[in-house]
Amino acid sequence: MAPPSTPTLVAPIDLKKKPHEQVPPLHNRWHPDIPPVAEVETGQLFRVEMVDWTGGAIQDNNDAIDVKTLNLSTVHYLSGPIRLVDSDGIPAKAGDLLAVEICNLGPLPGDEWGYTATFDRENGGGFLTDHFPRATKAIWYFEGIYAYSPHIPGVRFPGLTHPGIIGTAPSKELLHIWNDRERKLQESGPQSLKLCEVLHSRPLANLPLAKGCVLGKIQEGTPEWERVALEAARTIPGRENGGNCDIKNLSRGSKIYLPVFVEGANLSTGDMHFSQGDGEVAFCGAIEMSGFLELKCEIIRNGMQEYLTPMGPTLLHVNPIFEIGPVEPRFSDWLVFEGISVDESGHQHYLDVSVSYKRAVLNAIDYLSKFGYSKEQVYLLLSCCPCEGRISGIVDSPNAVATLAIPTAIFDQKQ
Repeated sequence: MAPPSTPTLVAPIDLKKKPHEQVPPLHNRWHPDIPPVAEVETGQLFRVEMVDWTGGAIQDNNDAIDVKTLNLSTVHYLSGPIRLVDSDGIPAKAGDLLAVEICNLGPLPGDEWGYTATFDRENGGGFLTDHFPRATKAIWYFEGIYAYSPHIPGVRFPGLTHPGIIGTAPSKELLHIWNDRERKLQESGPQSLKLCEVLHSRPLANLPLAKGCVLGKIQEGTPEWERVALEAARTIPGRENGGNCDIKNLSRGSKIYLPVFVEGANLSTGDMHFSQGDGEVAFCGAIEMSGFLELKCEIIRNGMQEYLTPMGPTLLHVNPIFEIGPVEPRFSDWLVFEGISVDESGHQHYLDVSVSYKRAVLNAIDYLSKFGYSKEQVYLLLSCCPCEGRISGIVDSPNAVATLAIPTAIFDQKQ
């Protein structure tokens, strides 16, 4: 076994600089032609630093105007891509698996604070935008593993810090699949999906957009930039490459097995969270922060064919596998709220988990607001505290049952 080593910093962040001033440059789209900013050998411990997902647009203050007016075409800012090679210098190849181990992570020194927010209905919206149409914000401060907020008093909890986004670059074929299916959804969804009457977040899909596009080493204003900007996928949803999965348990000791679609894998990461509730229901809903990851990677040759089963019409329709680490907060007492597939108008839906989870969250908000909190405060809290969402039943027609469990220890029991 090799002796311990100090992580090699391959993607630094200067907190005094704007996103477009960072060296190496950041990017905020997925595309196979975005060049790597660094090369790392398998087994090497390396460090990646990240701005918060907005690039510092949200400020540490009491005013949510920065949330209301946020330019959402610029998010998420990612560090990378990072090219992976083995000990012989042979790069990862399409069809391999990239095993990424999270060895350490945390906020950037000197920037130990974060925020949770809800977007304005006319600029981003969210899971409960029909109930909470205004932009709101809560600031959180960190004390070691704990977070507290002057905007939600009487609450303190340990964070399970994790990257919201970690993924590999798509191939051109996979990028075309993404853009084609999401464009069809955006064009036909409001007319064909009954769920649109219940979940009011819009747009239904974020299609390629040159506005706000940051493409790393590709120089803006060049013909190559114009081409890539019109093709590159937004970073909003999770997809086959991993991406914005927002899995709160991917903390220290976790391992992510990512499919490789291009030579070198071109690993990118960002959207660091100090803590998040299952579902991140406020959309801007974890405790968002700048941060760092210390990683170690291995290449599993031909791993996609051996370990991943395509769930779609091509061999590219696969999903990553995640191995959760041993470190997480421990709670013994929980308050659990249930939701079923019946919306607020009383309309029955068929085994719809989105409706069920929405009802569970609304039930929790209504109950906790009886104890001195506004409903807006509770909505923000449930999006970022270590609460557990579950699909408790998915076979008993017509109701799917979803539950939301809240650890009671996060509240100051003396108040």
